[in-house]
Amino acid sequence: MFSLTNLIIVAIVAAVLAAAIAAGVTLMLQRRMAGTRAKLILDDARREAEDLKRDKVLEGREEALSITSEAEKAAQQKMSKLQSTEAKMKQRELQLNQQQSENQRTRNELDGVRQNLDAQQNVINQRQQQLDEMHRQAQDLLEHISGLSSDEAKEKLIQSLKDEARTAAAAYINDIMDDAKLTANKEAKRIVVQSIQRVATETAIENSVTVFHIDSDEIKGRIIGREGRNIRALEAATGIEIIVDDTPEAIVLSGFDPVRREIARLALHQLVADGRIHPARIEEVVAKVRKQLEQEIIETGQRTAIDLGIHGLHPELIRLVGKMKYRSSYGQNLLQHSRETANLCAVMASELGLNPKKARRAGLLHDIGKVPDEEPELPHALLSMKLAEKYKEKPEICNAIGAHHDEVEQTSLLAPIVQVCDAISGARPGARREIVEAYIKRLNDLEQLAMSYPGVIKTYAIQAGRELRVIVGADKIDDAETEKLSSEIARRIQDEMTYPGQVKITVIRETRSVSFAK
Repeated sequence: MFSLTNLIIVAIVAAVLAAAIAAGVTLMLQRRMAGTRAKLILDDARREAEDLKRDKVLEGREEALSITSEAEKAAQQKMSKLQSTEAKMKQRELQLNQQQSENQRTRNELDGVRQNLDAQQNVINQRQQQLDEMHRQAQDLLEHISGLSSDEAKEKLIQSLKDEARTAAAAYINDIMDDAKLTANKEAKRIVVQSIQRVATETAIENSVTVFHIDSDEIKGRIIGREGRNIRALEAATGIEIIVDDTPEAIVLSGFDPVRREIARLALHQLVADGRIHPARIEEVVAKVRKQLEQEIIETGQRTAIDLGIHGLHPELIRLVGKMKYRSSYGQNLLQHSRETANLCAVMASELGLNPKKARRAGLLHDIGKVPDEEPELPHALLSMKLAEKYKEKPEICNAIGAHHDEVEQTSLLAPIVQVCDAISGARPGARREIVEAYIKRLNDLEQLAMSYPGVIKTYAIQAGRELRVIVGADKIDDAETEKLSSEIARRIQDEMTYPGQVKITVIRETRSVSFAK
């Protein structure tokens, strides 16, 4: 009998064998299943490959058919084009053949015409020879009759034609010059009138005194000071005569320098407002006001340049422009006159097709020689030109500045414009002030000058001396002599008298017939 241990071993071995057999069976089944699956996969792959192959073959056939059809279409199109070109070539060939035949026919016709022309040319040559012979005979006959050779006759004929052409040309030139003068005068008047109308002006006139108003007459004593020391200190510091009289609530500042008068006025205003009036305070305030006024002068120059659209001026020129505010010429404010002249120059330059900016610049600077820091012995026009040259202004502007009183030769078109506009601004009514005695004397001189001519009955100076009307006797002077008389009076006034602007002379001759009914 087997023991228990043996039984257990046998059982274990049997179990191991059974497990091994089971594993072998399982592995065998798995291998069979794997082989079956692989076979199926291979079959599927073969079928897909065959389907893909079949699809690709079909696609290739379709593409080949498409390419073939396109190639056939292209070939047909080329064939049709070739056929069309061939037809055109045949048609062109027919046209060339027809044209060649026509050219040949035309050539034959031209040959016939040429032969005909040659024949006519021979006839013309023969007739020309006959005409030459007749012309020679006629020329010999004319030379025999006139006693002149052909060259002499030609010379006389040419000379007579030259004289006639010269006379006609002179008459034509005179007509052109008269027309040009008339047109130029009309155009010049139009430009001047339009320039004056387009520039607004002021007619204010400055005086040589300034009135300082005060609140009460008690302040006059404080301004005078003890034993007059305050007023003496103020006059010494400002250079202005201070007149304290019986005029109520007013003190008169007298002086020909407007800058000093303005300094004195501003200093008095500050002293009266502050209340402290003594010599030391006066000197301090006057010095302070002088500095403030210098700054105000520069600001005035800058503001003027900006208003007129003038750029790039030297700072010293700007200061001189501002300084013109405190100067006057025959009572006309110099800065106002320069601004007015600048605007007139710009308008007139625009009308004439010139540069208005340069004209405005020259018009503004033309009188800066009237406000120099030093007083050289030079006319103000030349001094203005030298200042402009010193501060790098352009030569044409410098020439226009220096030539506005004919003290240098005019070399640019700006010069006569500045000269004319300066005269317009200074000569307009109300611009400048004359002494009454000088004004009345000028009017009397005008009337007496016209009365010195024989035949003059009465004379009247009107329009502030800008027009002189002369009445002559109808029995003493005829119509032709009136024109001569007006020209002679105008010439004498121009040569012998000094006046602003121009004077119009009108000679009036009339015949009056008077009868009485009784």
